[in-house]
Amino acid sequence: MFDNSKKNLFSGIQPSGIITLGNYIGALSNFVKMQDDYNCIYSIVDLHAITVRQDPLVLKKNSFELAALYIACGLNPEKCILFIQSHVSAHAELNWVLNTITYVGEVSRMTQYKDKSRKNADNINMGLMDYPVLQTADILLYNSSVVPIGADQKQHVELSRDLAIRFNGHYGDTFVVPEPVINKYGAKIMSLADPLKKMSKSDENINAFVAVTDDKDTIIRKFKRAVTDSDNVIKASKDKPGITNLLTIYSVFADKAIAAAEKEFINSNYGDFKLAVAESVIAKLTPIQEEYKRLLADKAYLNQVLINGAKQANDIARRTLSKVYKKIGFYMPEPYLTEEKRLKELGVK
Repeated sequence: MFDNSKKNLFSGIQPSGIITLGNYIGALSNFVKMQDDYNCIYSIVDLHAITVRQDPLVLKKNSFELAALYIACGLNPEKCILFIQSHVSAHAELNWVLNTITYVGEVSRMTQYKDKSRKNADNINMGLMDYPVLQTADILLYNSSVVPIGADQKQHVELSRDLAIRFNGHYGDTFVVPEPVINKYGAKIMSLADPLKKMSKSDENINAFVAVTDDKDTIIRKFKRAVTDSDNVIKASKDKPGITNLLTIYSVFADKAIAAAEKEFINSNYGDFKLAVAESVIAKLTPIQEEYKRLLADKAYLNQVLINGAKQANDIARRTLSKVYKKIGFYMPEPYLTEEKRLKELGVK
């Protein structure tokens, strides 16, 4: 599947059950665009999800449904590798090795760790702190040169770069040092209820975010309630965060530049503008939602996609892990060496 002339790319989304417009614009829509330009590995990162308490049945359901949504949004299992993180044990294994070269101060100052600790004060577990190291393992296992991220994830990729360089410095050239790629437009979609905050599925106000699976009436209602300002001028500017956010969303879903959108609505009031934004979102999401429902009904197909994806991901990950184990001095008996030779003969990078 992989083209050795292309760079490898890794990214993942947690199976939370809710994928917002922010997730779609900042991640999923870009995943689809990138699958022709890179060797793409996309994961449903369920190991990350359990850093906060989960209902096991709900987690299992969410993982399956996210796989369907990935494909419904346009990911092609023939072009990219799609798998569930826990199906490839090398993620947890490399996580442990990387822990031994990671300093406590590096992870304790992570912004996301501080935020999650405040939100989960009754469950501040080591997984919350170790989250960025596992994320580093995710990236480095697949020789990933490129990591598409939202602006708030840049700190984690910087840690991935630091750990790759540190390991290479200790043990010799082993890991590709990854580069973050931040989407220039729509990288950070803000809350509809408070446009100074990022749109989040965990917001207590359900009108603050739009989910990709929301129905038409719900989408219209949420956009009608979106916070704006009082001057009724539809123009992007720092002092108009609500309108700027809506223009950003509209520009993505209507496939227009923000300047063109400003001209389109120069004589419109906020009510008409909000409805137009909602309708542009509905037009894009309707075919996605229809395909999503169709895929959920075809469990055999989805299961096979995930089985195939896990096998392909495992082939690459085990080869990387075998190299790491030999570099750090673990004794590698014949079965490990034979597996590495087999993968090399198959041309696995």
